[in-house]
Amino acid sequence: MNTAEARFQGLPVTTLAEEFGTPLFVYDTEVLEGTYRRLRTLLPETVDVFYSLKANPNISVCAFLGAQGAGAEVSSHTELVTALRAGVAPRDIIFLGPGKDARELAACVDAGIHAVVCESLEELRQLDDMVARSGASAPFPVLLRVNPSFGSTGSGLAMGGKPRQFGIDEEEVRRAKDTLAELRHVRVKGVHAYMGTRFLKHEDVVRNTAGILSMAEDLAGHLGIPLETVDFGGGLGVAYFENEDDLDLDALGAGVREAVAPFAARHPHCRLIMELGRFLTAEAGTYVVRARYVKQSRGEWFVVADGGTNHHMAAVGIGSFVKRNFPVTHLGRPADPAARTYTLTGPLCTPNDVVAKRVPLPEVVPGDLLGVERSGAYGPTASPGLFLSHGFPAEVLVHRGRARLVRERDTTEDMLARQRLVDLVDLGGTGDFGGTGDFGGTGDLGGTGDFGDPGDFGDPGGEGAP
Repeated sequence: MNTAEARFQGLPVTTLAEEFGTPLFVYDTEVLEGTYRRLRTLLPETVDVFYSLKANPNISVCAFLGAQGAGAEVSSHTELVTALRAGVAPRDIIFLGPGKDARELAACVDAGIHAVVCESLEELRQLDDMVARSGASAPFPVLLRVNPSFGSTGSGLAMGGKPRQFGIDEEEVRRAKDTLAELRHVRVKGVHAYMGTRFLKHEDVVRNTAGILSMAEDLAGHLGIPLETVDFGGGLGVAYFENEDDLDLDALGAGVREAVAPFAARHPHCRLIMELGRFLTAEAGTYVVRARYVKQSRGEWFVVADGGTNHHMAAVGIGSFVKRNFPVTHLGRPADPAARTYTLTGPLCTPNDVVAKRVPLPEVVPGDLLGVERSGAYGPTASPGLFLSHGFPAEVLVHRGRARLVRERDTTEDMLARQRLVDLVDLGGTGDFGGTGDFGGTGDLGGTGDFGDPGDFGDPGGEGAP
């Protein structure tokens, strides 16, 4: 038996668990830096890498990537403030999203970011009116998010080339020349397009890049707008599951260089952007949980841990009709051979709280630490952390051999602080809260299953993992 436990930059995982508790997300800056540096070396110098905060909005993760040279792609007021406080320069921030509100648009104007990515003609008009009222001395820069007329292949989640709430259909953009000419307080400076996410074949990414650059050039000529910036998306994937392989980065770099070179030669002053979230952070993160109970049910072994899908909803396998597992490691004995298969669950009162199903592991006993690998993206940010009021876990960044707490664990007081206990006597009524049953409904929460849907969590069969 090999008793060597897992380490992060030399720090034993048991040390981290004792100091910060479990469940716990651990982010390794050596992996973050290695991922960014390798991609940066392979891409053309003319292409800027922007980090999509939606993948992991932790301010320290954002600051670290910003220090490496990454810009920021944000999609909410809080993400904008996060990027600015993390030290990302306004000139290296773009803001996109199909439903921006007035506060978000005003904050973009006030901060002087590189561009707002407008996703409808009505948004363009609203921003034009807002800038006019602000008294700004110069038009505010915007990019048009275009939903291309061509599709893509190989995406885990398609976001362009089909009916979508994102962007403006290419056909509509082509008819918008007069609308754009009427704008006086915003200046269209380029084009944005994003075909999808979780691409694992470099050929698909290269084809998307070439198609978007060609479309941008054609639209600019047709509409008479400058091409000062083109964001051609990215969507680079990470291999989570069996039978998946990571991207061939060397081939990707060569292909993107070939696609970009002729465009860059014709438009030497155009800023090119590739936006990435999952690819930059996933491999750097590990979700660490502690086994509470190990039990058998009708011949199947279960490990019930102290954290589950309330912190790592992506591990449920959203988008798959067949459950697929993220890589799971016995952190206490990572080199030992498997003793049996276990289904790893969390503490939630729902059968969907399955982190990994029938995974081979060394023998697990209560108290052992297990790690869900490649968990640096779409962990807490995409999970129902308040379900059963467990709250969100702590997050730790390991940098230069030292562990730093970068998000405090939720406490009971944290979760109750924003609630208000009303005086029930003043509400009146014949039953609790004035209804004939709990909460005025005829059953728990008024539904036929957990969360008020016919089944736990509703339908997990979406189009792709986040």
